[in-house]
Amino acid sequence: MERRAEFEGGEPIGEKAASEWLYVCPWGLRKVLNYLDQKYNNPTIYVTENGIFFHLSDDGLPAFVLTGMDILLNLTVFVLTGMDDEDIDAPLHEVLDDKLRVRYFKGYLASVAQAIKDGVQVKGYFAWSLLDNFEWAQGYTKRFGLVYVDYKNGLARHPKSSAYWFMRFLKGVEGKSGKEE
Repeated sequence: MERRAEFEGGEPIGEKAASEWLYVCPWGLRKVLNYLDQKYNNPTIYVTENGIFFHLSDDGLPAFVLTGMDILLNLTVFVLTGMDDEDIDAPLHEVLDDKLRVRYFKGYLASVAQAIKDGVQVKGYFAWSLLDNFEWAQGYTKRFGLVYVDYKNGLARHPKSSAYWFMRFLKGVEGKSGKEE
């Protein structure tokens, strides 16, 4: 089966992720939600495990990968995993400055909001994940969390910029993109 991640004219469907066939495509979530709404007669939908991990690559630019997104209808839409980021030795302040994750969540949550306005019964959205955690296939090497877990120093927790943004989002406060106060 051939996978296409571009429009007919060759333009990519979104920002390229770390793997050659993964793209950040928030508008695609709205399309999937509307498709499920029409195909399955307006079911209640929960978007789970929607998140991203990224790291600073050798050239200092962010590299990122998507995690799984499941639609709870006893049906998995897709699961995407990515590359290792444990070999990068970045200072803590750089690791916590995850504005790319903030941009990712803004885009996907805007698409969920649009689908709800379209009449789709989305009743929940779960960011993946609250904490950096153990990923089944990759162990502790993938950092999807809104909160950084320091595995080398007593499991200390450090909220990332995305944690501050998500907290403000849930409170209905708009504007800031991270920890800046």
